[in-house]
Amino acid sequence: QVQLVESGGGLVQAGGSLRLSCAASGRTLSRYVMGWFRQAPGKEREFVAHITWSGGSTYYGDSVKGRFTISRDVAKNTVYLQMNSLKPEDTAIYYCAARTATMTMYDRWGQGTQVTVSS
Repeated sequence: QVQLVESGGGLVQAGGSLRLSCAASGRTLSRYVMGWFRQAPGKEREFVAHITWSGGSTYYGDSVKGRFTISRDVAKNTVYLQMNSLKPEDTAIYYCAARTATMTMYDRWGQGTQVTVSS
């Protein structure tokens, strides 16, 4: 089973940048899709981005397109989320998730990391 551990959250001013990391362990990831989600207080969980481990194809949610970049380091078994031009509405707990490419639902989740953007 895949285990996921996020890091890199924190407090940043609007317009600033942060990079989140998600270290994966437990299984080879070649058939996995790795995703980032976020959940703000009182709101539903929102899809942020995903990347296919084998080919590196990416997809983004509309609210972060052009500002966030998802990437992976195969040698380090780590997925990154580079967040630029941050806005107060980006404040949320960010979760890393994994699913096999044949599934539609993510079934492995990290513990989450808090991102707070001050205005």
